[in-house]
Amino acid sequence: MTLTHLNQRGEAHMVDVADKPESRREASASGYIQMKPETLALLSEGGLPKGDVLATARIAGIQAAKRTHELIPLCHALALSKVSIEFRLDEAASRVEVNATCRLNGRTGVEMEALTAVSVACLTLYDMCKAVDKDMEIGGIHLDTKTGGKSGDYQRETPPHRDSTAAPAPIVTGEGVAGQVSVGTRCDIEDPCLRVKFLAELRELLGVSELSLPLDSLASADVGGLKSALVSRDKRFARLSEGRVLCAVNQVMAVDSTPITNEDEIAFFPPVTGG
Repeated sequence: MTLTHLNQRGEAHMVDVADKPESRREASASGYIQMKPETLALLSEGGLPKGDVLATARIAGIQAAKRTHELIPLCHALALSKVSIEFRLDEAASRVEVNATCRLNGRTGVEMEALTAVSVACLTLYDMCKAVDKDMEIGGIHLDTKTGGKSGDYQRETPPHRDSTAAPAPIVTGEGVAGQVSVGTRCDIEDPCLRVKFLAELRELLGVSELSLPLDSLASADVGGLKSALVSRDKRFARLSEGRVLCAVNQVMAVDSTPITNEDEIAFFPPVTGG
């Protein structure tokens, strides 16, 4: 095995990829930042002094991925087609887990971009929380998967900081396919329902990305009635009534008095939804 970043004289150089064929390449990386339970609680409740912690860390991670070539000397400048940053608040372990995925169609891989995104997102989480907790610890940064390129695909077998056999339990239970949690009756042709989505940091804070429930379960057929119905099922949905959380009905901005009907799509999201 040879080190491609060394030339025949043993000097560092940038690898020439001009003759490589273009292919779809993707990489995912993960890491975490450990913190005190009370710090994690403040983050979850939006009570930290610097403001919107997860949204800021997400933007920082995306920006870092796009500028990896400026940070790592021999990396190529890449035209990334996708950078996504996801967070999971692990209350049992008292930490925030960070995952980054990068993608492009090109001649070189995006592993370093994914790893850089995770690293900078974790550093930003530290910066945003350090006023209340200077004992935080960043760790476990590693490559999870990569696809494409001459070297083939890679899948990490056993991440050391996670229980690979256990999935985080949703805060609202019900029948549904993977990645979707339902409240009440699932939407179908015979029984149309409201479709509710939670975007950006709300998805991580609530542990739910999408759910559905019938209109007749609401005390009033409007956004305010929907919020009340959700809170009656799980108190964590009370954060939807915070002033900074926005709502859209069928992609049109809405307020509590906005009427809703069966088969409407309602989305809740923070002011910043990058990534």
